Amino acid sequence: MSGGRIIVEGRPADYVDGDTVAVAVVRAGEHPHHGGTLCLAGDCGNCVAVVDGTAFVRTCQTPATAGLVVRRHPAVGAPPLDHGRDPMAAPAGPTVHHDDVDVIVVGAGDSGVAAAAAARAAGHHVLVLDDGTGDDVVGVYPGPTVVVRRAAGIWQYHADEVVIATGAAELHPVCPGNTLRGLYTARAAAALRAAGVDLGTVVEVADGTSLVRLDGDDGRVRSVTQVVDGRECTTPADAVVFALGSAPRDRLARMSDDAGVRVVGPAAARFALPPCPRDGVLCPCSGSTVEDLRGGWDRGFQHLELLKRSTLTGTGTCQGSVCGPHLQAFVADRLGAEPAPFTARPASRQLTMGEAGAQVHLDAWRRTALHDEHLALGARMDRFGGWWRPWNYGDHEAEYWAVREGVSLGDVSTLGKMVVSGPDVVEALERLYPTHVADIRPGRSRYVLLLNERGHLIDDGMIVRESDTRFVLTFTSGGASAAEMWVRDWLETWNLRVHVLDRTTALAAINVTGPRAGELLARVGVAEAPRFLQHVHAEVAGVPCHVMRLSFTGEASFELHHPVDRAVELWRALMDAGRSMGVKPHGLQALFGLRLEKGHVIVGMDTELDTTPRRVGMEWAVKMDKPDFLGRAALARTLALPDHRRLVGLTMDGAAPVEGMPVVVDGGVIGHVTSSFTSPGLGRAVMLGWLKREPFPTSVTIDGRTATVTDVPFYDPAGARARA
Repeated sequence: MSGGRIIVEGRPADYVDGDTVAVAVVRAGEHPHHGGTLCLAGDCGNCVAVVDGTAFVRTCQTPATAGLVVRRHPAVGAPPLDHGRDPMAAPAGPTVHHDDVDVIVVGAGDSGVAAAAAARAAGHHVLVLDDGTGDDVVGVYPGPTVVVRRAAGIWQYHADEVVIATGAAELHPVCPGNTLRGLYTARAAAALRAAGVDLGTVVEVADGTSLVRLDGDDGRVRSVTQVVDGRECTTPADAVVFALGSAPRDRLARMSDDAGVRVVGPAAARFALPPCPRDGVLCPCSGSTVEDLRGGWDRGFQHLELLKRSTLTGTGTCQGSVCGPHLQAFVADRLGAEPAPFTARPASRQLTMGEAGAQVHLDAWRRTALHDEHLALGARMDRFGGWWRPWNYGDHEAEYWAVREGVSLGDVSTLGKMVVSGPDVVEALERLYPTHVADIRPGRSRYVLLLNERGHLIDDGMIVRESDTRFVLTFTSGGASAAEMWVRDWLETWNLRVHVLDRTTALAAINVTGPRAGELLARVGVAEAPRFLQHVHAEVAGVPCHVMRLSFTGEASFELHHPVDRAVELWRALMDAGRSMGVKPHGLQALFGLRLEKGHVIVGMDTELDTTPRRVGMEWAVKMDKPDFLGRAALARTLALPDHRRLVGLTMDGAAPVEGMPVVVDGGVIGHVTSSFTSPGLGRAVMLGWLKREPFPTSVTIDGRTATVTDVPFYDPAGARARA
């Protein structure tokens, strides 16, 4: 017989024409997974493997072809994701086909053939689907709609009637040792023998036999222990073949209660449940054991659906095809009545992400108007705060020095931007924010915290006053959507006369920053740039902009908020005007280091869910002399209490440790690093980190090295450069 070779775990393995991958692997003396009973019928997850880079492939239904590469899944955990693909690229999905048909029959056994013949005799257009001809039925959905995976793509069939004729599945053993290699159902053993595979010394275990355990060494079965005539009898074996009975293969039927779906043949029959399992792995896909079931039951999960969820039984690759009957038997033994099987959820087969998202591509991460400009400049893009943003442009240190010594551009279009106006706007903002608002003069701005009722920090940003009744609020990139909902909810609760307009996606923003930022603005038409914390409306290179003077980098900075459709025009004008000045764009890698040198906190990165202003050293941003604001009552109650948690500055010699690294004192962990940066300008590592034990130490150990607790800012403590 002709054939070829596949590669199994890096070693060649011969196959014969007509072999599936699973048969070829067994022929080579191996197991396609790590052990467990093989049914070779697509019912269990014991044959799934990574085939040519695709995980969760049922090797028993995959033809062996020359050069095909097979690797087992990890013994614990999921197969690794493919990180080699360009994250910006749309997933490569198969073609999706749509078709209408009168009657679909799933299964080409006796009952399926009979159902198809009856439907054709009635004049219907009938389609028969069977895994033996390459039809992998993924699921039955309302409609009814049947989704089928084939080598040539995904088909969605819309039918008037769906007939489930999938037959019956063989029961697997549940006993100690049932995860060994060398275990087969009767049909699997027959298929292997027909393919010429030598199973060695075989012991057959029939229905009604009292199976005690399976023993082995090196993961392979070596003997079977059964009760014969009241006595335990152990028999040597190279393979064990089980004929323990059957259960309806009704997973597709349990997916839909659509009136157009009916079940025929053995799939609709009632089979006796197996004996109540006493020991062993019950769900090989999830690894849940009979002991796990007992523990779940004793904790009060005394309903089949609850027991399933609490133990993960039936939630793995085979979706309960193997463990479902044994789970029913376990519950029936305790309730005295047979429970209904649990509802099956599509998909019945593991799909690749490309197959699941075939014909659909949704990039859940937004892109700024300058996205293509960044790519053209060589940016490495990354995801942060719900947006694709430049991480660096190839040399983050050069970007850092452009900000510290010259001039640089940053895309800050992702910031939340909201206009609030109306006769009650000042009262509303006084209630929302813990700082004074009424004394902000038009043309000025103020840094503010946003607190919840518990006094915990949920966002930060700027209040920019344009007139007596009109303000612009800014928020963090990641917090903008939640902040908008938060503001609107409270305004409706208070029934104040305030109008809210979210302009986050309508306005782009470019940050011009560095000691020469003012000089660059002068070149593009801003003769008098605003002073620190001031703002003006001006035309910049012919583009109308709201110019806000503030600083996140520690240098003179001007945020230019402008219509999103003019962003590319403005960016290019600034790059052209600054070319002789050596202007460079900077990405998040440099920006995060620059802000860290100034000790600026990133909410959600340096903060925790219960972070208060005191814990991050921002009491100065909270005015407790105000009669009321969100969170005031909670702060007033807790300010007098001791607090053993602080976010502090840390420095050390050498390279910065990884963010998240534990902070250790006297061998005990007392906190962790939230942000770290190897500062080119300061010549040392700077960090922010939590200390969660009093008294607060002056030095700690991080990554096996000594770090010193240091006041922030690390750079330009007086803030003279930002105000220059």
